[in-house]
Amino acid sequence: MLDIKFVCDNKELVKENIKKKFQDEKLPLVDEVVNLYDEIRRVKLEGDNLRNKRNVLSKEIGNLIKQGKKDEAEKNKELVRIDGEKIVELEKKTEVLDKKITEIMMQIPNIIDKSVPIGRDDTENVEIEKFGEPKVPNFNVPYHTDIMESFGGIDMDSAGRVSGNGFYYLIGDIARLHSAILSYARDFMINRGFTYCIPPYMIHGDVVSGVMSFPEMEAMMYKIEGEDLYLIGTSEHSMIGRFKEQIIEKEKLPITMTSYSPCFRKEKGAHGIEERGVYRIHQFEKQEMIVVCEPEDAMKWYEILWKNTVDFFRSLEIPVRQLECCSGDLADLKVKSCDIEAWSPRQKKYFEVGSCSNLSDAQARRLKIRIKGEKENYFAYTLNNTCVAPPRMLIAFLENLLMEDGSVKIPEPLRMYMGGMERLIPKYNCLIKDSK
Repeated sequence: MLDIKFVCDNKELVKENIKKKFQDEKLPLVDEVVNLYDEIRRVKLEGDNLRNKRNVLSKEIGNLIKQGKKDEAEKNKELVRIDGEKIVELEKKTEVLDKKITEIMMQIPNIIDKSVPIGRDDTENVEIEKFGEPKVPNFNVPYHTDIMESFGGIDMDSAGRVSGNGFYYLIGDIARLHSAILSYARDFMINRGFTYCIPPYMIHGDVVSGVMSFPEMEAMMYKIEGEDLYLIGTSEHSMIGRFKEQIIEKEKLPITMTSYSPCFRKEKGAHGIEERGVYRIHQFEKQEMIVVCEPEDAMKWYEILWKNTVDFFRSLEIPVRQLECCSGDLADLKVKSCDIEAWSPRQKKYFEVGSCSNLSDAQARRLKIRIKGEKENYFAYTLNNTCVAPPRMLIAFLENLLMEDGSVKIPEPLRMYMGGMERLIPKYNCLIKDSK
């Protein structure tokens, strides 16, 4: 959320930013919120003047009583009463105006960074760099659930009966591989200087509205019926929420943390054949990273964060690329974002496995996360990034490390988490299955 004073002083810049995000329907909001801010300032000034007048009259009442001028004192008391009623009315009006201003300000997008490419949607995102050589083996790569089934590692039919579509059972070596990847990701991030944390998996509504925009919230979050609690869609939500209404000492910055959590998402809408299986699901687990820092350090940490994900995937021999998100694909709170996409030998294309974002002070402003300054406090900057999110990451892992005999190679960094295994041996050969 932007500073209302910034919007008032930079109306045309804010409007141009809205146009760059192809949200022209929001352009009238800028003038509307500026007019409301002018009105609330007039109302507050009127209220302040009445309070000053009331204070003067109140002091005069005492003096008049001492002088025996009871009639004049009573007249002043009546004026004080009338002014008090007016002040109450103005305070109520201020609350209404303040609520309207907040509602509008939460719809106006953050100012995107100058480096962000201009585009309407994710089809216009820009490839920045590839890491590792994308290869297509000389044998057929089955669909990922077929590979998992060859190890007796997945049961989606039973999960459908128990929980519905979008859920799964992972079993045996595949379940162990899933946990091993998360354990390796935890230690990988700890070794990079991040503090490990397991956060709450449910958060209050004011935290939800503090960390994400309303459209995102509606599309993603599950609400606990009858309570002010939501299941988290990513641990970033509760990790940033931890600093709500806190004033952080400069010496404690930057705060760099990595967190494990299950994640729950509605994932509304129909999905294509490439998004069946465990690609787009309602429940998954993730190793996340967040940074709370000084404003001038945010871009430096943005570069560090996305490179961490690249290094993690490359350590497991998975080719990836960095894809810069264009203006129209940026969520409203973000000033800059990129996706890390893994290579799919079966599809012969890349697919998203993580996202890195710089949100400047948007979340901090909503949640009142401030840094203690020498003269006055100021808002912190926040960033987040996915280290790894299995089981989607399992798709990239199984496809890229599948051997011609149907076994799956275990890269050296992962072996200590897999009991020393160098390969997963299938129960039957998935390569003879129809993978269409």
